[in-house]
Amino acid sequence: MAPSSSWLRSLLSAKNWFAAPSMEVLSTRLREYGFAWGGFTKTREVIVDQATNSLLKEIYVQEEENNLRTKPLPNLQEVEEIIGYHFNNRDLLEEAFTHVSYQKKCLSYERLEYVGDSVLNFLITKEQVFLYSNLPPGLLSPLRAANVDTEKLARVAVKRKLYKYLRHRQPMLSKQVLSDAPKVLADIVEATIGAIFIDSNSSIDTTWEVAKGLLQPIITPEMVQMHPVQKLYETCQKNGFRVRLVDLWLKEGAYEVIVDNRLRGRGMCRAKKEIALNRAANNAYNEIVRKLGVKHDINTGG
Repeated sequence: MAPSSSWLRSLLSAKNWFAAPSMEVLSTRLREYGFAWGGFTKTREVIVDQATNSLLKEIYVQEEENNLRTKPLPNLQEVEEIIGYHFNNRDLLEEAFTHVSYQKKCLSYERLEYVGDSVLNFLITKEQVFLYSNLPPGLLSPLRAANVDTEKLARVAVKRKLYKYLRHRQPMLSKQVLSDAPKVLADIVEATIGAIFIDSNSSIDTTWEVAKGLLQPIITPEMVQMHPVQKLYETCQKNGFRVRLVDLWLKEGAYEVIVDNRLRGRGMCRAKKEIALNRAANNAYNEIVRKLGVKHDINTGG
């Protein structure tokens, strides 16, 4: 069992360290060489406090991992009910919901995710070609991208609560699920689709039936809007506004949009830089429309 934080702080406290007789000897020798003992003590206390905090953090993570080990594994049969498909090979389902951190040399979902990503792109392409026979590739491509976007797939995992069944050993992952929609959520959906494709003996029809249900609502041409950054720039250009994007993603996971030297929009997403930028641009656009009373020409896609 991991030691408690109070025990550690008592052991590693600066008071206990500096009470040792050897410290008095060190103090004398330092004075002989012209060093100030008080300053050294302060530095030493900082070092000890940093070491204590670091060790406590490690123990906290270890305790979280221990909790994960003792927590009962989720019932994957519930996943079959959620997605509306019953596996012939249950091992594929387990693989689809096993993160690489779960065990050393475990069979994680990475290969199934690879399959699912390719299959999903093909399925969406096939559906669009037959549904929208008059649309050129230039319009079909962004439509497909919108339906397989990482954030959309992550929302599927949240909406269907698929993240609850992921087996992993990353304590912080569960806390990130409902905030930044990490890529792992999209990976779960793609891995599930890959598992169904293999389990159904590569049946396109069976896989699409399940995938189509998961991805509802499917994004249509009428639902696709102009890219948020493009929409923002075109609107500001038409109205004589100057736009500046401030990249804070590495430090804060955020983007800010400055229009005519005033903050008009901010977007955050630590999981993906592009999402943070799009959110900031969209927020800035809405702020400009609301406060300044400008409108984007609907004929250009906004």
